[in-house]
Amino acid sequence: MRVAKPCGMMAAMTEDRTNLEWAKLASAARAAREARGLSQEKLADLAGVSEGSVQNLESGKPRSRMPQTVAKIEPHLGWAEGSARTVLAGGQPTPATTASDGSADSAAKDRIREKLPLRVVDELESDDPLIDSQVIQLPGTGGARMTVVVHGRTDATPEEIQAALIAWRRAERKLQRLPDDDDNGDTPHAANGS
Repeated sequence: MRVAKPCGMMAAMTEDRTNLEWAKLASAARAAREARGLSQEKLADLAGVSEGSVQNLESGKPRSRMPQTVAKIEPHLGWAEGSARTVLAGGQPTPATTASDGSADSAAKDRIREKLPLRVVDELESDDPLIDSQVIQLPGTGGARMTVVVHGRTDATPEEIQAALIAWRRAERKLQRLPDDDDNGDTPHAANGS
């Protein structure tokens, strides 16, 4: 029996992460934050992430994948994009070429955060791996849309993430077939064309 070689999302999920230096990344992030005179709470506010995301980064706990929030934190540590991955691989962070306090980005993120319930913001900012997302137009509403974001567990194995993706695909198909209230046969469809 031939087994297909992982590619795309599965390749990223199954790559060897045993040699990554999470403790080194934690130490470098903590040192950069302290050198800038930032508390964990202030760094989280600047980056538009939860304080727990900063605490998790600085814990040094090995993870199955790079948290999405790290990219938001890097510029506020004075690091260039991708520096966290470099540190994980044993290198040093690359200083950002231009100083940016991120105030414009932070203001935009604050406006979005103010519009959403806290439980939604917490989910969107979680360090859990993103499995998929979908925008579905609701029938009979004149264009109202539903947004679904599917996260897996941070410590999930590739097999568990694959199982979660399959479960989401089943649920997504059911959502796509929801009948309209007036039962005129309209069914919701993905707003992004998929």
